[in-house]
Amino acid sequence: MLSSDLTKMEEKQLQLATVAFAIAVICSERKKKRKRQRIWVRPWLHGRGQQGLSVLQRELEIKDRSGFRELLRMTSEDFEYILQKVEPLIWKANTKFRMAISAKDRLSVTLSLLFQGETFKSLGFQYRMGSTTVSQIVISTCEALYEVMKEDYLKTPTSEAAWRAVAADFKDKWQYPNCLGALDGKPISIQPPGHSGSTFRNYKGHFSVVLMAVVDANYKFVYVNVGAQGRLSDGGLFAHSDLHRAMETGRLNLPPPEPLPNTTTVMPYMFVADDAFPLRTDLQKPFPHRQLDHDQRIYNYRLSRARRVVENAFGILANRFRVFITTICLHPDKVVKITLASCLIHNFLREHRSEYVPPTLTDQENDDHEWIPGSWSQGGRGAFHDLPTGHARNPTQRAKDLRDLMKKYFNSPEGQVPWQEHHI
Repeated sequence: MLSSDLTKMEEKQLQLATVAFAIAVICSERKKKRKRQRIWVRPWLHGRGQQGLSVLQRELEIKDRSGFRELLRMTSEDFEYILQKVEPLIWKANTKFRMAISAKDRLSVTLSLLFQGETFKSLGFQYRMGSTTVSQIVISTCEALYEVMKEDYLKTPTSEAAWRAVAADFKDKWQYPNCLGALDGKPISIQPPGHSGSTFRNYKGHFSVVLMAVVDANYKFVYVNVGAQGRLSDGGLFAHSDLHRAMETGRLNLPPPEPLPNTTTVMPYMFVADDAFPLRTDLQKPFPHRQLDHDQRIYNYRLSRARRVVENAFGILANRFRVFITTICLHPDKVVKITLASCLIHNFLREHRSEYVPPTLTDQENDDHEWIPGSWSQGGRGAFHDLPTGHARNPTQRAKDLRDLMKKYFNSPEGQVPWQEHHI
């Protein structure tokens, strides 16, 4: 009897042990399935130095200079100049685990995004990098570009002599004296930021940040402000800008008022803008387009010739920097960095490479001074649409008087141009 009971107990213990072992095996298998094997470097990324777009770039640099320009929208000399400037800030050291991405490849992938408008994932496959890595590289490189080149290529004039040089170009090229630049603002379409509500929603229902800029007579940006909320109008954007504060406090160091050419009429130096901006003693805008008399139409025509440069500059920027053609799926802070870097490189190329802006890209005048629209207006504006017109405050009588004086000058023998009567 006793031996029979022991046999039954042993059988039960054996059964329990077998079940416990089976359960342990099942749990172990489940843990293995849940714990995915982590890959330190994806296998296809190992070929970065032997394959990919960076290899093609090196080959084009040696064998096909025109192909290099088509790839990165600049010459190899321009690329090397920028690389020397920015390399100390973007260089990374190799580690015992992996080779660092070179400063040359970091700059190359950044320029590819700006000029071609590629997505991070697409660039990742082309350069054999992870899309997250590409994103980090682009933003950090844009920051570095702005840091090392802003003083040379994106700095607002700070001296009377520098402002006079800008005004001299406007007088020579566009026959508008005492002009310091053309002012305008355009929205840049962005992906709706999380938890932002309607903050960045513009009047068309799209989400955007706003680029406000002053452009000189040669389509170069002399002042850039980007990042304002898309719901602001041109006038509201200007009122909240640091440019407005600097104008109010006299920190721009503008030249004192000077006589208009061939007259004794003293006129302050001023910016020009469209009718969405306020009329001020230092900011001229056209007469309202209602029941205009002859002299007012002449004034509007002359002002529009000077103001057209800012429209062209935005068009050139969108045409050359295809990143602005579609919605930018990044946080607004990162869009600011990309935009500042783009404006800076635009100025660099505009200053050093005439082929950057071919004649057919910008608006031109024929022998009869009729406007021939540039190709920028046919497809280069991209995300740069007009901002809504705000409700401007009543201008001061002094601002109105100055506009009337300029109107009188443009209609006088001293200030008129021979062809103006045929274009009103």
